[in-house]
Amino acid sequence: MRRGVVILAGGKGIRMGNDLPKQFIPLYGKPVLMYTLEVFYRWDSSAQLILVLPEELKSYWEMLCRELNCKIPYRLVTGGETRFHSVQNGLREVGECDLIGIHDGVRPFVSTQVIETCFRTAEEKGAVMAVVPSIDSLRMKIGDKNRAVDRRNYFIVQTPQVFYRDWILEAYQQPYQPDFFDDATVVESFGKTIHLIEGNLENIKITTPMDLIVAERFINKGQ
Repeated sequence: MRRGVVILAGGKGIRMGNDLPKQFIPLYGKPVLMYTLEVFYRWDSSAQLILVLPEELKSYWEMLCRELNCKIPYRLVTGGETRFHSVQNGLREVGECDLIGIHDGVRPFVSTQVIETCFRTAEEKGAVMAVVPSIDSLRMKIGDKNRAVDRRNYFIVQTPQVFYRDWILEAYQQPYQPDFFDDATVVESFGKTIHLIEGNLENIKITTPMDLIVAERFINKGQ
């Protein structure tokens, strides 16, 4: 089946405490976002790759690509006011395909096996997300009280999240709602069932200085 991926890179890096947006922070001379782009190209060099960036950062990214001689084919799209609107903009640029995946640009360590499993499962079931089990004890806050919950019933959500093209295009025609936490919740609001596949623990979202330390360890391990 024909496959497309929208990679979102609209973050401002506020939690990183850095003037440079987190997707551009260098890891061993290469920005985080480029690692992400490369892993999807390694997975399937024929897949359509749509990269969504804020307008004011597009020229900086293009300069980085020239400096690092990045030859990966992709379409560059301007982001929107929220993540929801950025996905909308990216979806408008996806050409003919059967399945569309959405991925966070600051998750550079997703495995190609997880990507492939997401797409193959979506081919059969229509809506899929990668998750990992919670390894920490959890408590639920209810008003002024709280109680323990069984962590076996809870999962940490990752990307990619992959959908039938028609399902996600239709879902993103509706107005934005504040409780759209990710793409799965948008598609779920149309009555679709979201299926879970096991992600990889290395597939962290780089948002804090501690995440950068972990990311450097992952790169060293792979070299």
